[in-house]
Amino acid sequence: MGLTASGTGFKSVDKKIHITHSNKVIALAGNPNVGKSTVFNELTGLNQHTGNWPGKTVSNAEGTYSYGNEEFTLIDLPGTYSLLASSVEEEVARDFICFENPDTTIIVADATNLERNLNLILQIMELTDHAILCLNLLDEAKKKKIDIDFRKLSYSLGIFVVGTSARSHQGLDELMEKTKIVSHTELEFKPFEVSYSEVIETALSMIQPEIENLIHDPKKSRWISLQLLDRNTSLSKSLCDHLQIDILENKSLKVATQEAHRYLREQGITEVSDYIVSTIVKESERIYKNCVTIHDEKYNEKTEKVDHFITSKWFGIPLMLLLLGGIFWLTIVGSNYPSALLSDLLFGIQPYLVDFLNWFHTPSWILDPLVYGVYQTLAWVVSVMLPPMAIFFPLFTLLEDSGFLPRIAFNMDHLFQKASCHGKQSLTMCMGFGCNACGVVGCRIIDSPRERLIAIITNNFVPCNGRFPTLIAIITMFFIGMHSNPLISSFILTMVILLGIVMTLIVSKVLSKTVLKGYPSSFVLELPPYRRPQIGKVIVRSIFDRTIFVLGRAMMVAAPAGLLIWMLANIHVGSLSLLAHLTSFFDPFARFIGLDGVILMAFILGFPANEIVMPIIIMSYLATNTLVEFDSLFALKDLLVSHGWTIVTSLCALVFTLFHFPCGTTCLTIKKETGSFKWTIISILLPTFIGILLCFLIKMVSTFI
Repeated sequence: MGLTASGTGFKSVDKKIHITHSNKVIALAGNPNVGKSTVFNELTGLNQHTGNWPGKTVSNAEGTYSYGNEEFTLIDLPGTYSLLASSVEEEVARDFICFENPDTTIIVADATNLERNLNLILQIMELTDHAILCLNLLDEAKKKKIDIDFRKLSYSLGIFVVGTSARSHQGLDELMEKTKIVSHTELEFKPFEVSYSEVIETALSMIQPEIENLIHDPKKSRWISLQLLDRNTSLSKSLCDHLQIDILENKSLKVATQEAHRYLREQGITEVSDYIVSTIVKESERIYKNCVTIHDEKYNEKTEKVDHFITSKWFGIPLMLLLLGGIFWLTIVGSNYPSALLSDLLFGIQPYLVDFLNWFHTPSWILDPLVYGVYQTLAWVVSVMLPPMAIFFPLFTLLEDSGFLPRIAFNMDHLFQKASCHGKQSLTMCMGFGCNACGVVGCRIIDSPRERLIAIITNNFVPCNGRFPTLIAIITMFFIGMHSNPLISSFILTMVILLGIVMTLIVSKVLSKTVLKGYPSSFVLELPPYRRPQIGKVIVRSIFDRTIFVLGRAMMVAAPAGLLIWMLANIHVGSLSLLAHLTSFFDPFARFIGLDGVILMAFILGFPANEIVMPIIIMSYLATNTLVEFDSLFALKDLLVSHGWTIVTSLCALVFTLFHFPCGTTCLTIKKETGSFKWTIISILLPTFIGILLCFLIKMVSTFI
């Protein structure tokens, strides 16, 4: 019989998804990096990001598609290698399939790695009869001369098997057709069922009747009984949350479970999971050998040779730095001209905006803060922030889509392990280069709460796109000269970023040995095959999913910041503005650490958006009441030097740009992800303290030179 969809929704990692009653509900499950999210995007048309690394999809995404005059709700579950629930991803996938009763579960598998994928396939088939195997990446399997007998595989598993190449939409029509059949059929499906040893089966028979009396589902009751034999504590909690079944409170179930465990101990079995895993692995091997023929045993030799170089001890890290340097060079060179055009356009609109408001007889107390405060700040943020992001994000996504980004994580893994933190932190750190708020959200892929917290706290140590303009301007003006090659600027910027990475490792190590003590946990990082990036999709996806999203969020916080800055610059107490009074107040401490009051106040007022730090510095030095844009770095350097900037000042400003409190958007994200004001405050104070300390040391050293 078809299983009916629950209308209560379910709790995912970060949100609750409510499912429409009228639609058939389809769960999309599978290992990480098998093209599951690509299948989801191709079917639903939604622009969910499809990262080419394991564990990218952490929370469930929902979409709909139409087929045969009917709508289907598709739920993209987190990628997972198992349903034994040793991670958050596994718990989310397991609980949805087990307790939310999808009408059909599509299991997406990698045609080039079917044997490994069969472990999860067989586990899901233990939970539901209504399953379909979507064998994806057939184009890559063909290139590697891997021949799969679909008829044998379908017969062996007892379910429909559909071959697809989701990137080119091949096979998806057949997949939708088979999904419709499975979702509507009234026939009993008989998928292959794993048989365990006689001892395990006997122990199962002690628990299963008690579970079946409670949930009235023979298949699920068998699987749940198996997990209770394995003392799966997370499942016990899920049983209580979803079905209101408390093992400790249900006396008959508690007794049956205790008797089964006692029987297993008498038979010399203490770790049931070993028997479960070994049995499933043996069955996977048998099915694979019966259905798959590899005509070229050396099909993976080229990839292995390339990986031997890229992930080597001597070349891996230098190649990573060279690649990052190249991306920064392209971003620096490529963003200058469009940034200038955008600035001319937006600031050229300003006089017409003033005329338009004057035409409505808008009073000056509304016009001035609206135009010279809010609009000018937004114009500056957009013109400075949009072009670099529009270049950086597509380049970064190309690395991700081609399969190179997981190799960077692999190279960084042992360094993060030595720092007593999680290897996946290298991935979240890479996300931080685009936007620290995105990097903080990305920390969800780390299972350990302790290690996730370390990754969140230290993510701000790598500069986001918002800090690049200030870093590049200071480097260009004071360290390489105005007419130097952009390659030199990129090299110095890469070294500055390397300092941020080193500080990330140091602080992570200190945290793991003090307030967040613990040992690093291991994880599986699968290296995907190298793929030719889909450049068109990459550009569209990175522009809309990342650039526009981050820019929109920055504008939301920059608008009120512009109003505040205008008020501080235009409200006077005595002969000085509030801004001048505040800069004077901070000046003694700022000079103590190699800065001045104007610089420090600019960073404080730049809390909503890092992009406006330099405009505030310019405005304060010129004593104007609005943000000012300079036509060239020559004039800007002259202004800074005339107000006391030296090499020491510029070096301290460079360091403080790298190490200071996160922006407002990132702080809000940290609060949301940690649910704690304490850790949010620590995330603010820690980088700021390090920045102040380093600036002070630079100032002290300079006095002896």
